[in-house]
Amino acid sequence: MHIVIIGNGITGVTCARFIRKLSDTHQITLISAESKYFFSRTALMYIYMGHLTLKHTQPYENWFWAKNRIDLLQAYVSAVDTTNKSLQLDNGQTIAYDKLVIATGSKSNKFGWKGQDLAGVQGLYNLQDLQQLEKNSQNAQHAVIVGGGLIGIELAEMLVTRNIGVTLLAREQLFWDNVLPKEEAQLVSNHIKEHHIDLRLSTELKEVVPDENGRAKAVITNKGDAIPCQIVGLTAGVSPNISFLENSNIETARGVLVNHYLETNIPDVYAAGDCAQFSEPLAGRRPIEQVWYTGQRQGATVAYNICGQKQPYNPRLWFNSAKFLDIEYQTYGMVWNKLQEGEDQFYWEHPNGRICLKIVFDKKTQQVKGLNNFGFRMRHDVCEQWLLEKQDLAYFMTHLRAANFDPEFFEAHEPNIIKAYNQQFPNNKVQLKAKKSLMKTIFNY
Repeated sequence: MHIVIIGNGITGVTCARFIRKLSDTHQITLISAESKYFFSRTALMYIYMGHLTLKHTQPYENWFWAKNRIDLLQAYVSAVDTTNKSLQLDNGQTIAYDKLVIATGSKSNKFGWKGQDLAGVQGLYNLQDLQQLEKNSQNAQHAVIVGGGLIGIELAEMLVTRNIGVTLLAREQLFWDNVLPKEEAQLVSNHIKEHHIDLRLSTELKEVVPDENGRAKAVITNKGDAIPCQIVGLTAGVSPNISFLENSNIETARGVLVNHYLETNIPDVYAAGDCAQFSEPLAGRRPIEQVWYTGQRQGATVAYNICGQKQPYNPRLWFNSAKFLDIEYQTYGMVWNKLQEGEDQFYWEHPNGRICLKIVFDKKTQQVKGLNNFGFRMRHDVCEQWLLEKQDLAYFMTHLRAANFDPEFFEAHEPNIIKAYNQQFPNNKVQLKAKKSLMKTIFNY
């Protein structure tokens, strides 16, 4: 059986690896137009900043693929013929398949702005975008970034390291407040401004203005401001990369529509990762989950289903992590930007304005629903276990030290967090348990 996987990101590669683990006989072909070898796309910014080379971001040596009999093909799939079970490549080649996995990820959003296709205007998602940014950065003095999200702040940090001035346009009232609660969004907004980034909130792009050579020379905002620049970064989110499926029989909406087994409407065709959209979303989850961890798990699920060990996609507890310049961010469970019906919250913020903890819980039962932490690290396994055990707020507070991941000589915030908790909830005061040894913490939780 010949299994063809389109896309060699974390989803496609995980799928290929698991198929090979489960079967020694299937032929596997992994197609990508971006790069021949899999690399960690989340590390693109560190290549630009000089911390890593592309090779440093490749988890597997080049010989790994041949050893595991995974054929790599660098090409662009221009069309899918599900009737004849074949793929048309842009080089004129046709590839036949028995089973097909679509794992083509995302592409940067464009919303029809005037001048959005000018030279000097680009997104930041794939390796080609990084290469284009290197060219666009030559002799650039100022950049305008459009979009207040994770990719936008990464691009801002990258450019600042090259001493390129940055104006960041965000249509929200606070940075990323369509995802973050107000307190955390305010903390991040303040931090961005501390780095001398010109953050303009409640501001949108109206058009990009060209110079006499057809390159971007300025942007005009919806407020009528003209901002001179040589780079325009379009980072207003991403959308599933599925345009090549337009003339196929595969059902799509925003993404490729799949059931809970990641099967499409066409037999033997699957979709997973950023490009997949659940026709019936799982309870409490979004129909499209564009996160590294979920893409990896979906890739493995498809592998099991292809190899006859049928199982539905069963995501683990929601988790994400990111970095806002100097501030690390983790979220566990569901913390919406606004409290849902029946929810309450505990919030603590360090006086320096760069460290905070938010815990959301059920008003009636006190069961913790999720938490955000900024500026300090917590242990993934501990937080996940407590949430899966449905522990209440008092338990989290009492055992808070067990979740601390920071090295021994870092400042301990737990006493101040407990003090704030007891002030906010005087009828449910708690005492912080003594810290266990590191090894005991690891093996007990």
